Amino acid sequence: MEKIRIFGNPNLLLKGKVRTSGSKNAVLPAIAASLLTDEKIRLKNIPLVKDVFSMLKLMTELGTEYHLKKNDLTIQVKKILSEEASYDLVRVMRASILVLGPLLARFGKAMVALPGGCAIGSRPIDLHIAGLQKLGATISLEHGYIKAEAGRLQGADIRFDKKTVGGTEHLVMAASLARGETVLRNCAQEPEVSNLCELLVKMGAKIDGIGEEVIRVNGVSELGGAVHEIIPDRIEAGTFLVAGALTQGGITLTNTEPAHLTTIIEKLRYSGAVIEIEKNKTLRVVGSSEIKPQDVTTSSYPGFPTDMQAQFMVLMTQASGTSIITETIFDRRFLHVNELLRLGANIEVSGDKAIVRGKTPLSGAEVIATDLRASASLILAGLVAGGETIVNEVEHIDRGYEAIEEKLNALGARIERIRG
Repeated sequence: MEKIRIFGNPNLLLKGKVRTSGSKNAVLPAIAASLLTDEKIRLKNIPLVKDVFSMLKLMTELGTEYHLKKNDLTIQVKKILSEEASYDLVRVMRASILVLGPLLARFGKAMVALPGGCAIGSRPIDLHIAGLQKLGATISLEHGYIKAEAGRLQGADIRFDKKTVGGTEHLVMAASLARGETVLRNCAQEPEVSNLCELLVKMGAKIDGIGEEVIRVNGVSELGGAVHEIIPDRIEAGTFLVAGALTQGGITLTNTEPAHLTTIIEKLRYSGAVIEIEKNKTLRVVGSSEIKPQDVTTSSYPGFPTDMQAQFMVLMTQASGTSIITETIFDRRFLHVNELLRLGANIEVSGDKAIVRGKTPLSGAEVIATDLRASASLILAGLVAGGETIVNEVEHIDRGYEAIEEKLNALGARIERIRG
């Protein structure tokens, strides 16, 4: 079992340049979209993270051929070998559910394991299912699998009960090959959704309202190949911005998209950090000696992202005063709090709120990463904690961050991967 060991320093100054990788949350639906055509799809700026390799393994099981060279992926599905996405592959990554709609739209049937063993209705997967049913699919749940069948899908008017990134992506893909017009209302507006829509348009899809709450899709009979660049990962960029704000050094981030980071930048500037937007998708952050407390509420894009909540909480442990962080997107998203308490943080959870009292000196300890973003927060905390911090179950960090140890070490941190 691998662990990450961090040699912390309360006076750490991170300095240097780091390149933001491609977006994990954008590339996964883009890979699923290759199921909609028998022609080649070339995706550039691919992040080399565990979730990408898990998705490619699943796609290979379905019949996909691919070639990956550095950060450039060519993928093609000439024919399908199996309409079944097995539990062994789906359980490791919820984004695997996104193959259901494309399989159904192109081949007329699909059988996909419920992600993570969840039941329909207990997580937002029910929005995916309800939308596909409105497009004409017959769907049943059998032995832990979603079984779907349809002739050609039919356009429909669909309103999401709440904003869902995966649900929006899923139905846009399925509707691209449906007969007639599909109108999707209350759509998620995240940049990752727009990036997928732009790929689909390159493939020949007819989509209006990209980036808006109402998306209209006029279905076509077939889609073709395309070359497409994956957007930079705004959550990875935000994580490194927080790392810079924690110290008084200076970090330059290249390959970013500042327009996707507006809310994060505003919050960090209010905390006292200096953030400069430079040319060629470059950002520079310099931390302040006096970090200011503030309240943060997570919300759908363009609001403050839930995927940055844990990292920002670490910053607020070093602020001079009390901050309240409210989580509105997911329940049970404060699991990292108990681990931060082990490092010396002063945090109290009350329902959907975490009250963070700073400034508290952190000290190294052994902790457990409970999820992807929690693991990032523990690494950030370990950087400025006194002594040694060991982060267990680091397979979470590998799901979404490419070479995070190398990137942080290049900035002056002391981090290593160990076995034990």
